[in-house]
Amino acid sequence: MELSQLKYVVGVAETGNFTRAASRLHVAQPSLSQQIIKLERELGHKLFHRLGRKAVLTEAGIAFLDRARRILFEVEDATKELEDSASFERRITVGAISTVAPYLLPSIIKLCRERYPNIQVNIREDFKANLVRALLDGELDLALAAPPITESNILVEVLWKESLILAVAKNHPLALKPTVTAADLADQSFILLGSLSSLTAEVRRFCGDHHFEPRIGSRCSQVATVKALVGLGEGISILPEGARSPDDEKTLSYVTLEDAKPVREIAVLRHMQRYQSRGAEQFLSLLREAQAATPARQPVGIKK
Repeated sequence: MELSQLKYVVGVAETGNFTRAASRLHVAQPSLSQQIIKLERELGHKLFHRLGRKAVLTEAGIAFLDRARRILFEVEDATKELEDSASFERRITVGAISTVAPYLLPSIIKLCRERYPNIQVNIREDFKANLVRALLDGELDLALAAPPITESNILVEVLWKESLILAVAKNHPLALKPTVTAADLADQSFILLGSLSSLTAEVRRFCGDHHFEPRIGSRCSQVATVKALVGLGEGISILPEGARSPDDEKTLSYVTLEDAKPVREIAVLRHMQRYQSRGAEQFLSLLREAQAATPARQPVGIKK
C-alpha cells in the first residue's frame, strides 16, 4: 500500500469521478485507475462502484476512506513537526471570508513581518463552506469565518463580536429620517453578496427575525461593489462595522436602527487533529492580540 494510492482514493471519493480526481491530483487518469485497482486487489475488496462516469464508494470504501484520511493527516503532520524548527522558514496558509480578509489581515500580516520575519503567510479568501472544506482537507492552517460551524472536526474559537450596520446612500430617505426601525427596511431593495456568503445568511436571518424577506436587487462578489451600488442609490445593505472606512462619507450614510442592534461573531477555525506549527500558533497569538486591542470589537474569548 502506498501513500499515493490513499490520495487517489480520497480524490475519487471527493470528486465522484476518476477523471476529475486525476485532474485535481495532476496524474494521468489511466495511472490513477490502475493504482486503485491494484489497491483493491491488495485489500480484497472493491472500494468503488463504477456507475458509468460516476464513482460511488462501496461499504468497504466508506470504511477505508476515513482511515485513509487519517493516515494522510498523520503523515503530513509528522513532516511538519520534523521541519518545524526555528532554523527553517515557516510557511502557513490562512483562509478568511471576504468580509474579513481585506479589513483585518493586511494589518496582521504587517505585524507578523515585524514580529516574526521568518514566517511566510499565504492567504486564501473564499466562502465559509469552501474554507471549512479546505481545513478538513489539510490545505489551511487557520481560517477566519463567522459561526455557526457544523463540522465536528473543526475547533471554533470565537474572537470577537462585530456590529452590523445599515448602509444607505447620502440622499436616501432613510438617511434623512430622525429614527429608522427594522420595519422600515421591509420595502427596500437590498444589495447583498452572493448566496454562499455568511454575511448574506446573517442579513437574511436578521430580516426573518423581523418578519420579512429581503427584496434583493443585486448580488455582488465584493463589499466594495456593494458600497458602490448603495452609494449610487441602487439599494441599501447591511455591512460589518469593520468594513466601514473614512472614504465612505463621500457617498454613504451609516444608520443605527432604533429597535435592533444586529451583530455577528468572528471566529478562528482549526482542524482538531492537525498539528499546529509554531508559525500558526504565533499568527493566532497576533489575531487574539488584535481583537483585544480594538475597542470597536467586543472580545468573547470562549472556545467551542
